[in-house]
Parts: sequence; C-alpha cells; structure tokens
Amino acid sequence: MKKVTFQDTTIAYETVGKGPAVVLIHGFCEDSRVWEEFSLDLVEEKYKVITIDLPGFGSSAVWPNVTIADMADAVHAVLQDLKQDKVIMIGHSMGGYVSLAFAEKYSDMLLGLGMFHSQPYADSEAKKEGREKGIGFIKRQGSALYVKQLIPALFAPDFVNSNAFLIEKLTFRASKYEAEGIIEGLQAMKNRPDRSQVLADIACPVLFIVGKKDNAIPAEKSLEQTHLPKISTIHILEKVGHMGMFEATKHTQLYVRKFISFCLDQAN
Repeated sequence: MKKVTFQDTTIAYETVGKGPAVVLIHGFCEDSRVWEEFSLDLVEEKYKVITIDLPGFGSSAVWPNVTIADMADAVHAVLQDLKQDKVIMIGHSMGGYVSLAFAEKYSDMLLGLGMFHSQPYADSEAKKEGREKGIGFIKRQGSALYVKQLIPALFAPDFVNSNAFLIEKLTFRASKYEAEGIIEGLQAMKNRPDRSQVLADIACPVLFIVGKKDNAIPAEKSLEQTHLPKISTIHILEKVGHMGMFEATKHTQLYVRKFISFCLDQAN
C-alpha cells in the first residue's frame, strides 16, 4: 500500500483502476480489505477505486485522541496526495460518519455520497455507555476477545451460520489491530456530533443502503435520515444485517454502480 504522512500519523491507501474516482471508506474494526472483492465490479466499469485504512486500522498508524473530523482530514490528505479534486465517496458504518464529516468540510469535492449501513445522528446516552463498556472490556481483557464477540454480531444470524470461514477471517484480521487503535475508534464514535444538518444541506445525490436485520444501526434509525437530502436513492435489504458488501454482494454492487453512474450524469 502507498502511505502519506498527515499530522505526524501514517495513513495507508491503495488505488486500483482508471477513470472517475470512487472512494470507499471502511467501518469500525475493519480496514480497506473489506472492499477487495466488492471493488472489482467498479474497476471493471472503468472507475478508479481509492480505498483507505482509517487511523488505527489496517496499515495506518494509531492516532492518539483522534476524532471523526480528524479521520475526514486524513482522507482529504490522501486525496490531495493523489491530486483528486472530485470524487464519489461511499462510507460503511463508521466510514459513513467519516464521509459526512468530510462532506461538512469539503462538500465541493463530492459528486455523490453513499451511506452504506450508516447514519448521521450522534450516539444516544445508552450507545455512549455501551462504547465505554467496550473500552473498559478491551483494557481488562484485550481486544482479541472483544472482536470475537463483535464481528459475528454485525451479520444476520443465518449468514453467520453458513459463512463461518469469512467470519473467522474478518475476526482474525481485527484481532491484529492494536488495542489502542480500537479504543480510539470507539472514543471517536462516542464523541462525534450530530451531522444530520450536513445531509439536509448537501447538494450532491446521496445513496442509502439499509439492512433490515442490522443490529448495529437499526433499520428504523437508518430510515429516519432518508428524507433529509434533496436528492436521494434508498435501498432496503430485507435479509441483510450490517455487512451488505458480504451479505448481498451482487445487489449492493449494482446499487453502488447505478448510483455512481447517476452522480456522473448529474455532474455533467
């Protein structure tokens, strides 16, 4: 992977393909490898796919006291390194939080924004308490046991039962992240502000992909946001949890591909 230094932190990224730029931002306890198979479809469609490891995950260094806005600035630093001034950005889960923070600061760079199992609202008090419990658990027990419980819960139960190897692979990857990086991610999500107004003000089209069986971000919460943008496309996946890029690969690839085409048409 290529690397750029920003705010004394090393940020890793990769580019594949040529054409209009599509940025894929991974979620919490993931890294850019979650997009490996998913992005092949976009490369075949003649797009340049940019994937980034957020601070503390994958090959990017831990950033002490990082915020979601800091992560957005790190993404911006990568795009500056690549000399990209216009992109379509798709963010999964925490990656959606980062994408919204990016939109808040660099909206003129976005031709389209994708909220892939994500939402703009701040954590509830109960959610904040849950993140604090997670931090305490990691400090006491380490991160390996934490991610062993976390990763399977992101998927619909039926998918977990029939895809043990994938779950084990994602869990193994997450177990290799530094515990401090996971803790920083939890803190950043807990402290992020409500950015629903960013969605309401955004000029570019917005894609929403919602999993009906999502336990991380319940479908009802996801649907609340869909009326906010001026231009939006909404897809609800009946049998999918929080990981549509794996649980419904072909469907979500199609949704993203059509959205990219629509955004490029709008821009022209």
